[in-house]
Amino acid sequence: MKITEIPQVLSALRCPHCGEPLAADGATVRCISGHAFDLARQGYVSLLRGDARTGTADTSAMIEARDAFLSAGHYAPIAEEAARMLASAIAEGPDGVIVEVGAGTGYYLAVALDALPAHAGVALDISKPALRRAVRSHDRIGAVACDVWSGLPLATGSAAAVLDVFSPRNVDEMARVLAPGGVLLVVTPNAGHLRELIGALGLLSVDDRKPERLDAQLSAQFSLLETTEAARTMELTHAEVAALAGMGPSAWHTDADALAAAIASLPDPAPVTLTVTVSAYRAL
Repeated sequence: MKITEIPQVLSALRCPHCGEPLAADGATVRCISGHAFDLARQGYVSLLRGDARTGTADTSAMIEARDAFLSAGHYAPIAEEAARMLASAIAEGPDGVIVEVGAGTGYYLAVALDALPAHAGVALDISKPALRRAVRSHDRIGAVACDVWSGLPLATGSAAAVLDVFSPRNVDEMARVLAPGGVLLVVTPNAGHLRELIGALGLLSVDDRKPERLDAQLSAQFSLLETTEAARTMELTHAEVAALAGMGPSAWHTDADALAAAIASLPDPAPVTLTVTVSAYRAL
């Protein structure tokens, strides 16, 4: 759906240049200072500033791989646990949009919105191929291109919750956009996540100190409400292993021929461990 057709989302947006509210004006959104931003044909809007680091954006191939893998339901336990925890944490909480930072295809945000029928969602990502998918993932999602390190183009206190699944965290901006009593939900991989593939395929490994670093990063502005683990053994075909390897940051560092040869040496299907931590925090 076009972002201008979701009033909750449009009212939460702010101009990335001057911070003023944005209003729909035909095929654009604009602020009172005269900054205007064209809507893409698919309905998302780019609020990228000129200094955005678009070279970090996921490619079309990465997004196609992610869509194929997530649509098969392999990470459904993550999405379902995140949605459950969010619904519980904001049941008596503030009004506002549900924001996913680094939303990709919108998969996790769409599942969360199914559990939160009174809320609309904002999918933020720097990848335009990702946003084209996110727009179609739910009729209450508005998609916005932005660079999280340049600031989130959202009003202060406009979000009931911020969702971060395996994505970068601009903690100051997350705290700013959350309403008083709002919730930050973070999903991080555990040390054993995808352990059967890391050595075999040369994928990036998980730092054993990741939970410690996350607590240190968030402790000044958030208090921990709840944490749990989502875990299972996935049975993945070779095609699904290829999609999994191709959808994440390891895709930037692997040789296609070497990866194909390594995948061919695995059992088909291959047992692969999913283990992540899902944590909910309240803004202080």
